[in-house]
Amino acid sequence: MELIQQNPDVDAYLAVSESVDHDHPLVREISDRLVEDHPDAYAYAEAAYAFVRDAIPHSMDSGDLRVTWRASDVLGTRTGICYAKSLAYVALLRARGIPAALCYQRLTEDDGSDPVIHGLAAVLLPGGRAWARQDVRGNKPGVDARFSLGEERLARTVRPELGEIDYPELYAEPHPAVLGALRAAPDRPALDRTLPSELWAPTAGRNGSVSRLP
Repeated sequence: MELIQQNPDVDAYLAVSESVDHDHPLVREISDRLVEDHPDAYAYAEAAYAFVRDAIPHSMDSGDLRVTWRASDVLGTRTGICYAKSLAYVALLRARGIPAALCYQRLTEDDGSDPVIHGLAAVLLPGGRAWARQDVRGNKPGVDARFSLGEERLARTVRPELGEIDYPELYAEPHPAVLGALRAAPDRPALDRTLPSELWAPTAGRNGSVSRLP
């Protein structure tokens, strides 16, 4: 699949924003700590990936009820769902001048029911020509995502026959459907009920359990 920059200007993928707040002191502190042992861009991108994937539990796995939507809050509270963890990874990459984007999949249960949007990140290393998607969701039994610039090692591979989708667009900011759901939810159970099922329908909701989905 060819990934498509929503904004043709790569500088947009280095920008600071309210949700990708890589100018925050905590983001800078963690970035500085990681770069001490991983000074080149590839090693840093891989180390930052491992940090967000492993040191920040996915809130649906840990049972944490808090909802985070700023990168600094994700790093400070050490909790978040896939969207939030992707924001944290993107912020850590941008903090070192590495272009980073947000991107998405539409996933379902094994029978095609209960569709939900899953959040990913993408990185463009200095001198590189191609973006590489990364999944910092966090591993668990049956999920073995890894950093890779070659063959993708995501938590899930889409099944088109079930209506699952790899969206090719690379966003400099969270999709409005995603950010709106995060900001409106008072806690994670409320968020579980309002996670978007389509990127082009920001108000679309979903019912039922999400325990089997990333």
